[in-house]
Amino acid sequence: MTADGIVGEFLALKSETDADLLAMQCGDFYEFFAEDAEFVGDELDLKVSEKSSHGSTYPMAGVPVDDLTPYLKALVERGYRVAVADQYETADGHAREITRVVTPGTLLETTDPAAQFLAAVVAVDGRYGLALADVTTGKFLVTTTDSAAEVIAELHRFDPVEVLPGPTVREGANDVLARVRDRTDASVTDHDEAAFAPGRAERALREQFGDAALDSVALDERAGIAAAGAILAYVEETGTGVLEALTRLQTYDSGDHLDLDATTQRNLELTETMHGDRDGSLLGTVDHTVTSAGRRRLREWLTRPRRDRTVIDRRLDSVGALAAAALARDRVREVLGDAYDLERLAARATSGSADATDLLAVRETLGVLPALAEAVSDSRLADSPLPGIVDRPDRETAAALRAELDAALAADPPKTVTEGGLFRRGYDDELDDLLDRYEEAREWLDGLAAREKERTGITHLQVDRNKTDGYYVQVGKSETDAVPEEYREIKTLKNSRRYTTDELEEREREVLRLEEARGELEYDLFRELRGRVAERAELLQTVGRTLATVDALASLATHATSQDWCRPAVVEPGPLVVEAGRHPVVETTTDFVPNDVDLRADRGFLLVTGPNMSGKSTYMRQAALIVLLAQAGSFVPARSATVGVVDGIYTRVGALDELAGGRSTFMVEMQELSNILHSATEESLVVLDEVGRGTATYDGISIAWATTEYIHNEIGCKCLFATHYHELTALADHLPRVENVHVAVAGEDADDEDITFLRTIEEGPTDRSYGVHVADLAGVPSPVVDRSRDVLDRLREERAIEARGAETGGGDDGGTTQAVFDLDAGTMRTRTGGDADASTESGDGASTESGDGASTERLDVSPDAEAVLDELEDVDVESTPPIELLSKVQSWQRRLDEPE
Repeated sequence: MTADGIVGEFLALKSETDADLLAMQCGDFYEFFAEDAEFVGDELDLKVSEKSSHGSTYPMAGVPVDDLTPYLKALVERGYRVAVADQYETADGHAREITRVVTPGTLLETTDPAAQFLAAVVAVDGRYGLALADVTTGKFLVTTTDSAAEVIAELHRFDPVEVLPGPTVREGANDVLARVRDRTDASVTDHDEAAFAPGRAERALREQFGDAALDSVALDERAGIAAAGAILAYVEETGTGVLEALTRLQTYDSGDHLDLDATTQRNLELTETMHGDRDGSLLGTVDHTVTSAGRRRLREWLTRPRRDRTVIDRRLDSVGALAAAALARDRVREVLGDAYDLERLAARATSGSADATDLLAVRETLGVLPALAEAVSDSRLADSPLPGIVDRPDRETAAALRAELDAALAADPPKTVTEGGLFRRGYDDELDDLLDRYEEAREWLDGLAAREKERTGITHLQVDRNKTDGYYVQVGKSETDAVPEEYREIKTLKNSRRYTTDELEEREREVLRLEEARGELEYDLFRELRGRVAERAELLQTVGRTLATVDALASLATHATSQDWCRPAVVEPGPLVVEAGRHPVVETTTDFVPNDVDLRADRGFLLVTGPNMSGKSTYMRQAALIVLLAQAGSFVPARSATVGVVDGIYTRVGALDELAGGRSTFMVEMQELSNILHSATEESLVVLDEVGRGTATYDGISIAWATTEYIHNEIGCKCLFATHYHELTALADHLPRVENVHVAVAGEDADDEDITFLRTIEEGPTDRSYGVHVADLAGVPSPVVDRSRDVLDRLREERAIEARGAETGGGDDGGTTQAVFDLDAGTMRTRTGGDADASTESGDGASTESGDGASTERLDVSPDAEAVLDELEDVDVESTPPIELLSKVQSWQRRLDEPE
């Protein structure tokens, strides 16, 4: 259906944009029509009415002009792109046009303290370019790589809210986009392909940052240039005014940081748990920051630990100083508590969206800097790296800007910037003159009621003002006969009448002229002031980063002291030796049993065996997290720790089906293993929690065995490998760097129901996994647990197992099947009905006994042979003298050789 009128105009504008929704200004409201109205009605709980237009009706929903921002924010934070059409006056009346498109990556007015990265991914000449811009803080990063996996890892690490894939990265040409959709919650936007052209992108970068910018940051790869330029083009095209917030271009090399692929970040639960919760993650546990910027900085450190020992030691020195000086640390955190998010305030100033309260927040936060410097220099922190951190911003320029804002802004300015009331007296002479005349006019009006009461003798008389009547004199009805002749009635109410006079109207016009002049002048003055603040955006960002850094360091120190963490000795290269280490998250929720980790040059590969649920996974994760924390510059949960710098941490811990993507649990497991074996180097730490458990037993053992040999012989990295394949423990006798450790159990010689998991790691292997005991703990019905123990005992002793069918009621007669597992053949050898034996292969493609007792293999065991086997079972080979044992063997041979 074709629509005319205002709805037709809405639909026409909507067809011009690829945004998901359109908000069109209609006077004092922004309106949504048709499907958009129904959508926002559901999403934002707005009332949906109907709009008639040329004989048709359409759904309509609207919000006041001044209230659009929170509704926009709510929609955009849910991943929608919203176009905004503003109304403007013309000679014929008014018109409307789309002025901006607000997207997840270009939204300034967010209340989420986390970084809001807009990312662009480009593939050029076999290289990937990745650009990341946070328009709320002005951060702009670019890197290049030849690894798609590294791109995915970086996207997982930075967690962008919106991704712009380049032409060759889009679906159908490259699998990177599919993995982006799979591994992140980001909105994916197909931006104009021309924006990714390297030549156009380079011009955009030079216009934004200057001709020398690319050379100064060594950005010379076409892929990186294309990604960065595409972001600039997109931000400009959306028209949200945030392009000016991007003031500094930075390149980075992922090799400067610890390599943490997306799987490892998820497995170690760095920023959220497997269930998507912040509580229970590493960040949620160690975060004691008092500012949103500090929280972002701490997250960055935990997801991007460093490899540079100088940087690591400098952070450790600062954390150590703050941990040792409790009073100074508390004072630092108290001072920081008064700071606002200066990086975001700088972005709002440069975009022209900052109001007077934002500039007040800038003023207050700039005042934190000298107070912080004093708290650091006048305490035990003076000899730490902290004074150098606090001295990074130009404190003199910061103080001057703060003084200007202090002299300019009123103590409690309004949120609007067009109606006056923003500035102090004495800031501007012209404004002061206007204020004098305005106050004089207001004084006349304020005293009018008293003067008129005295002049007229009317007691029920008042002077007031509203939008409809302007200024008026209101007189009670009982005294209206006494009003002077010059009073002109303008409105009759139930109990009173309203009047005006020529002098009152003139005074009103004067007040309105002065109010309008004041509003215009203050708005001009405010824009100039905001512009000067915007010119200092880089200074504000530097101050903001400084405060964030100190906040993050104080947070780490606070947690270290509360949990009795120690400073690690970081060496390069070196071993991983931890005394009484603990899991940083688990220790806060339970009585934790500490354990040692010893990965030295001569024992760099630990095979970890032990029961299910005994703590093997926790032990290995805590080792990885201790390394990660140390390289992030944090103290660690241990009595002592020596941490050799690693270039990456790679984990394979459990696996989930991804059937929608055509990947089973075992396929996911093997792909994760493949990534580790291709990516890990001699300087890496690898954590493997079970390999090969998702397939047949012998296949799994073979994969796990070969993996152990490959990591030991070819990669040579530090490795913790937990397994239930006890056959692997024999490798410690043949591979020099492999050692066995196990989780101790009390009562190992007793029945399963009598054991206790001690959670302690001891040297040597174990040969049992106690899975039946875990099944019992999990509440598996007792008949199943009891039968499991019986079958397990028989398998261990290679005795026959009765396959109890429904017809037998679990008894020993009738249709029972006896079976024994042949370890050499890898088959179940069965006997059905007492005289027919069958072989059923274990694993895929197994052959089974048919209903009539037919089988693929028959055993013909005579009674004499069975008697010999029974005697053989009863012989204790270890205690029988050799001569007696030889005599028995000869006797058995004769009996078996005798014809029946």
